[in-house]
Amino acid sequence: MSIVTRFAPSPTGFLHLGHAHAALFAWRRARAAGGRFLLRIEDIDATRCRSEFREAILEDLAWLGLDWDREVRVQSEHLAEYRAALVRLDACGLLYPCFCTRAEIRREVAGAAEAPQGTSQGVFLGPDSVAPYPGTCRHLNADERAARVASGISYALRLDMAKALRSVPPLSCKEEGVRVACDPVLFGDAVLGRKDAPASYHLCVTHDDAAQGVTLVSRGEDLRPATALHRLLQALFGWPEPAYAHHPLLRDQSGRRLAKRDKAMSLKDLRSAGHSPATVRAMAGMPD
Repeated sequence: MSIVTRFAPSPTGFLHLGHAHAALFAWRRARAAGGRFLLRIEDIDATRCRSEFREAILEDLAWLGLDWDREVRVQSEHLAEYRAALVRLDACGLLYPCFCTRAEIRREVAGAAEAPQGTSQGVFLGPDSVAPYPGTCRHLNADERAARVASGISYALRLDMAKALRSVPPLSCKEEGVRVACDPVLFGDAVLGRKDAPASYHLCVTHDDAAQGVTLVSRGEDLRPATALHRLLQALFGWPEPAYAHHPLLRDQSGRRLAKRDKAMSLKDLRSAGHSPATVRAMAGMPD
């Protein structure tokens, strides 16, 4: 089977060298194997995504010398597909509404008798850097849930992790040719339908990788833990299992990973400063 890779940025800011590294990594893996490289715009966060950043992504990638196969997939154009996926899980009894705020969850977890390792101010942080849900709303009966929904209280849709795991065989993934066991338990009852968006990152990215026929998911090593949850979703929906490749993150001189929120120098700035595409590729750790 021909290899299919993808680069899937969110248009919440301009691309920086870390993005260039990720895009070039996926592009070169596909082209070296005579496969396909796809581009996807992950813009379900309507509060932060902007059209100017979307256009800049296309411009930056073309300037770097990357080309892609097929039309660009834009997540905001496929919201009905994500809703349909949630309906499927709900029909299997694997979702429940959660009315808790993040602050309420942190207080409840912090008040537990003992906090495990990996804590922040006494609160255990899961793979998403948020406190795993303690299951408060999981125990509400059907009438209580219906009454709260009818009252207009905002809620998220959570995956009943224990029930989901009982419905699938033991999970594993293939990381650069090596089979590795996967355990999504640390995610707790993960949010799959958000209050501020039709679906969560985890559901959308896994759905789209299957829909686009991606055979190799390449991404930064910070997303390695997410593979366990994504493998669970693939098993629940019967979606194909891709292989995975997690590459090191680019970091600044202080050792922090490059990030939009820290105002890492953008490719747009580097281009304006007169750097050539070849120079920027080398700066991104992907020399010709």
